[in-house]
Amino acid sequence: MDLSVFFAGTAGSIPTPRRGLPALLVRRGGDRILFDCGEGTQRQLVGSVGLTDLSEIFVTHFHADHWLGLPGLLKTFDLRGRDRPLTVHGPPGLRELLGLALRLAGPVKYELALIELEPGDVLDRDGYRIAPVAVAHRGRAFAYVVFEDERPGVFDPAAAERLGLAPGPEFGRVQRGETIRGVSPEQVMGAPRAGRKLVISGDTTPCETLAIAAHGADVLIHEATFADEETERAAETGHSTAAQAAGVAAAAQVTLLALTHFSTRYPVGRLREEARAVFTRTVLPRDFDTIEIPFVERGQPALVRWEDRPATEHASATGTAAGSADPAATLP
Repeated sequence: MDLSVFFAGTAGSIPTPRRGLPALLVRRGGDRILFDCGEGTQRQLVGSVGLTDLSEIFVTHFHADHWLGLPGLLKTFDLRGRDRPLTVHGPPGLRELLGLALRLAGPVKYELALIELEPGDVLDRDGYRIAPVAVAHRGRAFAYVVFEDERPGVFDPAAAERLGLAPGPEFGRVQRGETIRGVSPEQVMGAPRAGRKLVISGDTTPCETLAIAAHGADVLIHEATFADEETERAAETGHSTAAQAAGVAAAAQVTLLALTHFSTRYPVGRLREEARAVFTRTVLPRDFDTIEIPFVERGQPALVRWEDRPATEHASATGTAAGSADPAATLP
């Protein structure tokens, strides 16, 4: 089962010629989940992986750079004749905000649900779950944790044969949880294996709730609005420096840290240097880059640059990029 994050927009509150406003597309199997939708997000998607038929949308908070692209995106789906229901999730206040926005933009004909979440809610999906976590920003703001169910342990065919099972259907049945001729799954299956875990911070100062929620994550995507010299400014505005984000990653013992939400006042290389001085496995994605998240036994998460995507992947593709992925710690 493929799991990846496509970076549709990595700028802070001001877009630049090369970076759009915040938006991340999480792709797991056939699911396409959008986290935040800054102004211009649909244009970013059209110009890269295509305006895919989203499964659902999550908003971290209600500052304009994180949601203002939603009314246009929802209307575009309507004009394209979408007939699948669509759910938008976010903090309390979502219904009032988007209700007003859609009164101005015009209603949509497909079924649109606006679900307000609270910390502690857990949304069950097919093989994984999504949970909001309160973070420290100005007003109500969430991070989101996407975490998969445990996977069965590795089947030991030699042990199964020693216990009298015959290769073939009996092997399959015991792997699916049946006890066959006195042989139970526990006797021939290894310990359960953890699923993958992805954490998306939204806008936040460094906070304990996020560090706890991100513990052991394969990938933590954390905002890095400021450099070290403006630590006080970061605290005043409810944001983080690159080094502070790296400190959260180190405390949470994550595998890979990806920084986003860059201010236009700094060269990206400076933020990278400050973060890597604290946490070496830090990457700074550009717009249209992808982070691939394999199962742990198949390798570590890696950043795939847009220009390194497979030649067979066209601009309108909606599948997961699977290009040459360099070890994330060595990427610029």
